[in-house]
Amino acid sequence: MQWLNQLGQRVSADQLQIINDSKTPSGRVHVGALRGVLIHDAAFRFLKERGVPVKYLFGVDDYDPLDELPKGREEFFQPYLGAPLCNVPPPEGSSAPDMAEHYIGEFFQIFTELGVVAETYRMRDIYRSGRFNEPIDTILRNGDKVRKVYREVSGSIRPDDWYPFQVICEQCGRIGTTQVTEYDGREVTYVCRPDLVKWATGCGQQGKVSPFDGNGKLPWKLEWVAKWHVFPVTVEGAGKDHSTKGGSRDVSAGCLKEIWGERPPYNIPYEFFLVEGAKMSSSKGIGAAAREIADLLPPELLRYLMLGTWPSRPVNFSTGEEYFVKSFNEWDRLHQRTFQDPKAKEDDRLLFRLTETAPEGPYFDVPFQLVLTLIQMPHVDLVGEVELRKGSPLTELERAKLERRIQTARLWLDRYAEDEEKLTLQESLPVRAAELSASQRGLLHGLAASLETAPWEEEALQTLIFDTARLTPVDGPTAFQAIYRVLFDRASGPKAGNVLAYLDREMVVRRFREVPLDLAGFWRETGISVEDLEAFFVKEQAKLATIQVTEVSTEPPVTEVTVTMADGRAHGRRVLAAKAAVEAVAERFYAEMTNAAGE
Repeated sequence: MQWLNQLGQRVSADQLQIINDSKTPSGRVHVGALRGVLIHDAAFRFLKERGVPVKYLFGVDDYDPLDELPKGREEFFQPYLGAPLCNVPPPEGSSAPDMAEHYIGEFFQIFTELGVVAETYRMRDIYRSGRFNEPIDTILRNGDKVRKVYREVSGSIRPDDWYPFQVICEQCGRIGTTQVTEYDGREVTYVCRPDLVKWATGCGQQGKVSPFDGNGKLPWKLEWVAKWHVFPVTVEGAGKDHSTKGGSRDVSAGCLKEIWGERPPYNIPYEFFLVEGAKMSSSKGIGAAAREIADLLPPELLRYLMLGTWPSRPVNFSTGEEYFVKSFNEWDRLHQRTFQDPKAKEDDRLLFRLTETAPEGPYFDVPFQLVLTLIQMPHVDLVGEVELRKGSPLTELERAKLERRIQTARLWLDRYAEDEEKLTLQESLPVRAAELSASQRGLLHGLAASLETAPWEEEALQTLIFDTARLTPVDGPTAFQAIYRVLFDRASGPKAGNVLAYLDREMVVRRFREVPLDLAGFWRETGISVEDLEAFFVKEQAKLATIQVTEVSTEPPVTEVTVTMADGRAHGRRVLAAKAAVEAVAERFYAEMTNAAGE
């Protein structure tokens, strides 16, 4: 959280700090827009916690022109391209008075859920009330200075008759197609040009009108300047695309200094919040709506994802199961460190406080992977199992947190999970079980025999799976893949021991035994030579404790060797040779090992 400490060092604790952010509601707001909201909210909370007088303002840029068509609403909004957003009607069926309120209303609902407390304003009110009359007049009178900054800072050349203002056309009502060519101190001369922009067509109207009291607006870079001057803003971050050298932020800062001699607000540059690696766009339908992700994730996790990474680094959100489980686990560990680790870093404690919507204190975290697993098993009493793990009844807060995670799990399964990620217990042996190797089939039969009498508890079952895998022998991932395939018809899943503990023992044993096993094929696939066995003994001799040799078959000759290591774990090797030959190697090696130990 060093970026917040840097902020604290740069602002005056004796001066009222005005933090500002804003959004243009030209479509359904995507989740990426929440990063700026929450970064500014974190700055507000941080300064307030330290006793600094501070306000957080959030503006609705509803005087901006409609310059892109919201995805799926193209036909409805097409006729209004170029008009101020607050003058565009809402989509059919909406109770909002206009397009801007329709989209920003949904966004502001999320503010409440995330615990964001900001004083909101709408640019229609700022312009119409006359609050921007003075900066509009000053900027128009200093058009030469604005053109100079544009040229020197960004290399953008504006003609001598260009003025940084756009009026609302008196004939067609568009604001995005008008160009001001003169200002006499009371009125501007303008033309509504058919060819000014590609996304809207002006009507050709020419006229003169007062630029004050809502008859038009400043271009957004100069509108930024006016906000900084009038409100006055002391802290405002900007996205990466605006904060590059010579970019929008530099242009606005240059205009503020050139016209009023004022310093720009403290900047907190922040990177994009990506979804599956893509930058989001409301109009293009790329990414996910903020409302959808706020429905999906608990508020504290959504805040954590936005704030848990340095602002200048991108966040790549994913709806994949692995990312989801990892994110919940990270937040749970942060929660536990905050309340259980006396050596927890202050950065961790600060980050945790910034993830909370309201102070709640310690409570029992239910692993999201467990919730996701158990809601897919209708026969399981989820709350009962959780209370069993906790060792006591859940508090009211813990029940609420559990219900929110259940909601997340159900929504994820319904809207985002791939078929391969769903944990659906198969009623019969899946067809794709035929793809299992001979080693995997042998593992399942070995497990079936051991599971008949094994303790039906999570850790005991997990240990048994690893023990059986070493004796087969196969590696852990190969073993787990076989279990997931025959029970759920998928290649991976949650901790296998945990899952088995919630299933019926007889059903599991029966399913594992249903898998056809060709013993000869199993022996060939897992078998090694006497020379291979000897090499294994040499490699592991420092760890060996005991060696046991068992004859499995004489035709073909197959001998099993069970080796117990010093750590107590047993490993199996299947040798394609007669017992006598294997015993000779084992006895010779054991004798050498014993002599070496005696010496």
